[in-house]
Amino acid sequence: MKWEHRASPKPTITALLQPILKQSQIPAQPSQYAAVFQSFNGKGLLRQGQQLHAHILLRGLYPTAFLAAKMVSMYASSGDIASAGAIFHSTPNPSSLLFNSIIRAFSLYKLSQETLHIYAQMRSLSFRGDHFTYPFVLKSISDLGLFSLGKCIHGSSMKDGLQFDLYVGTSLIDMYVKCSELADARKLFDEMPVRDVASWNALISGYMRDGAVNLARDVFDDMPMKNIFSWTTMISGYTQNGLASEALQLFEEMSTDSSEVKPNWVTIMSILPACGHLSALERGKQIHKFAREKGLDSHPSVQIALVGMYAKCGSLSEARLCFNRINPNLRNTVAWNTMITAYASHGLGMDAVRTFESMIQDGARPDEITFTGLLSGCNHAGLVDIGLNYFDSMSSVYFVEKRHEHYACVVDLLGRAGRLAEAYGVVSKMTMQAGPSVWGSLLANGKCHRNLEIAELAAEKLFVLEPENSGNYVILSNMYAEAGMWDEVDNLRARLRSQSVRKNPGCSWIEINGKVHLFLGGDVSHVETRQIYSFLKELPEKMKAAGYVPDTSFALHDVSEEEKECSLTAHSEKLAIAFGLLSTGPGTILRVTKNLRICGDCHTAIKFISRIYDREIIVRDVNRFHHFKDGSCSCGDYW
Repeated sequence: MKWEHRASPKPTITALLQPILKQSQIPAQPSQYAAVFQSFNGKGLLRQGQQLHAHILLRGLYPTAFLAAKMVSMYASSGDIASAGAIFHSTPNPSSLLFNSIIRAFSLYKLSQETLHIYAQMRSLSFRGDHFTYPFVLKSISDLGLFSLGKCIHGSSMKDGLQFDLYVGTSLIDMYVKCSELADARKLFDEMPVRDVASWNALISGYMRDGAVNLARDVFDDMPMKNIFSWTTMISGYTQNGLASEALQLFEEMSTDSSEVKPNWVTIMSILPACGHLSALERGKQIHKFAREKGLDSHPSVQIALVGMYAKCGSLSEARLCFNRINPNLRNTVAWNTMITAYASHGLGMDAVRTFESMIQDGARPDEITFTGLLSGCNHAGLVDIGLNYFDSMSSVYFVEKRHEHYACVVDLLGRAGRLAEAYGVVSKMTMQAGPSVWGSLLANGKCHRNLEIAELAAEKLFVLEPENSGNYVILSNMYAEAGMWDEVDNLRARLRSQSVRKNPGCSWIEINGKVHLFLGGDVSHVETRQIYSFLKELPEKMKAAGYVPDTSFALHDVSEEEKECSLTAHSEKLAIAFGLLSTGPGTILRVTKNLRICGDCHTAIKFISRIYDREIIVRDVNRFHHFKDGSCSCGDYW
C-alpha cells in the first residue's frame, strides 16, 4: 500500500477559539486572545491572524497594549509591517512591551528612521529601555551610521542600569564597529565583565572590515570558544583583504578532522573567491568536491560562487556547467552577471551578448554590474556598434544609470578601435566628472595608437587624480622616448622622483601540484632559478628560428638593444611559464596570472612558445584572459 504524506490542515478560527469560549459564560476579554496571536508568530498564518483580528473587532473589543504587542509581532512576522504599524499607532495606552514589539518589527524591516522615532516617543513617555529595546535601536543606528547618536544611546543604556548586560554590550560593540569606531569598540570589549562568542565575533568583523587583519587574527586566536561565524568571518575577511593564501590556510585548518567546527555553505561561498584570486584551479576543484560530498553545493549562492571561481581560474567550460546546474527559477541578477562577466573576461563578447539577451528573456532585471560586464565583453571583442547601442539604451530602455565604469568601457571600446576623437568626445560630454578609469582608458589607447596629444592630455589629468600611480608616468615617458623627446623624458622622471612615486612591480604566479609559485620581474629568489634562467637563455634562439622578433619597445629606452632583450626575457610571466614547462609533463595546460597588463612582446613570445612546445597556455592579466594555443591567441591580438 502506498502512503502519501499530506500536510496537516491549517487550524480554523473556530477551533482556535474553543478553549477561550469554553472558559466561561462571560464574554472573552481582549487579553485572552494574546496566546492565539502568539501561536501564529513566524508560521505564515497571516490570513488566520487577519480573521482573528476581524473577529475581535466584530465583537466590539479593542486590543489592550498587551494584546496589541502580540498582534504587532504576528503581523510583522507574517510580512505585513503596515498593519503592525497601524495597530501600534491606534493603541491609546502603549506599554513597554508594545514599544519593544514595534521597535523590533521596524528594525528587522530596516525601517531605521521609524525605529528611532518610536524610541524617542518611548523615552518621551518616560518608559525605560531594556535588553529587548536597545539591541534593535542600536541596529538601526548602525544602519544609518549615526555614531554621535549611538554614543548618546550608550549613555542612556548605562542610566537604565544595563552597563553589564551581555546583549546590550554586544550590540554596542557591533554599533561602534559598523560606525568604524574601533577604538571605542575595543575599549567596551575590554571593559565587559562577561563576553559571549557574539562579542568576540563583532570585534573580529570590525577589524576585518577596517583592514586591521593582524588585530582580527589576535582576537580570533584569543577566543576561548569559536563558532562557525568566527571561522567564516576570518576566512571571508582574509579573502576580502586580498590575503587569499591565508584564507585557504585557515580553511584547510577548519576542514581537518580535529576541528570541532566544520564549514557550512557560507564558508564555502567565502573561500571560493580566494581560489579565484590565486587562480588556484586544483584547490578550487578540491573545495568543490568537498562541498559536493557534504551537500553544500546545492545552495544558489555557492553555485554562483563556483561559476565565478572557475571563470577566474580560466576554466570557462566548468563555469558554464556550474551555471547550467543552477535552478532556472533561482537564477537571479547576480547569477547572470557572473556568467556575463566570465564571458567578457575571456574575450567572448558575443557569448556575453547572448547571455545578456537570455537574461532579459528570463525576466531578470539588469543592473549597473550587468552593463559593466556586457560593455567590457563588447570592448574586448571589438564589438563597437553593438556596445554603443547597449550603452545608449542603458537609461532609456533598462533604466540603469550610467556610471564611471560604463563610460570607461565605452571610451576604451572606441579607443581600441582607433576612434580616439569619438572617445574624447564621450569624455567631454560626460554628465559627471571623469575619473581615473576613464582617463586611464584614453591614455592607454593614446599609447596604443601613438597619439601623443591625447596621451599627454589624459596623463596630465591622471597625474592630478592619482599622483601615486607610477604606471601613468611610465606610459607617457616611454612614448616620449619612442618619439626621441629625451628632454621630456628627463623632466618626467625628475617629476616622478620628486613625488616619491614607486613603480608597481610586475608579478605573475602559477599553480603547480596545488602550490602557488610567485615570480617578480627579474626574480632570482625561486628555488629553481638556475634551471629557469638556463631554460630562458636557450628559448630566444628557438623562437627566432620560428620567426620571433623581440619587440624592444616594451623595454627601457635608454639602454642597448641587447640589454632590452635581456630585460624582456626576465618579465614575470615568462619566468612563470618557464617554470611551468620545466615542472609539468607534455600536454599539461599552463595557467598563469599577472597583476599588470601583459606586454606586447610577452604576448608575441607566448604565442611562439605554445607552438614550439605544443602547450595550451592560459594567461590572465589585469584586464582579461588570453588563451594561447598552436601559435595564436584567443584575443586575435586585439586586447
